[in-house]
Amino acid sequence: MSLISGVHHVALIVSDIERAKGFYINVLGLSLLDEHYRAERDSWKVDVALPDGRQLELFSFPGSPKRPSYPEAQGLRHLAFQCVDVEQGVKQLEQQGVACEPIRIDPYTSRRFTFFNDPDGLPLELYEVTVDEV
Repeated sequence: MSLISGVHHVALIVSDIERAKGFYINVLGLSLLDEHYRAERDSWKVDVALPDGRQLELFSFPGSPKRPSYPEAQGLRHLAFQCVDVEQGVKQLEQQGVACEPIRIDPYTSRRFTFFNDPDGLPLELYEVTVDEV
């Protein structure tokens, strides 16, 4: 039996907590679970829920350095969200002013996907799955 039974959350450090909340809640449609200001660290921790029950933790820390993305750095490469219609997802994102790369086909799975960025430049992906996989 595996020690790991799944992913509970992914933690992101953001430069502006209000801008990040606006993006992840209003643009991507995730739900706010909780938020706490931690005075001892001058830091916010905001929990948002994904539709499948998993969570994103958004943290703000004063003076945190930007994430090197290009050329690709070691560490988290991107965060992929599943959807049932990547084309519709792109339309929704673009209506919110979020630029998306052209839709591509995964050569190994034949699934459609695209990349876009959060307000801090974190690479995000929409990866198409079938309804029965959701």
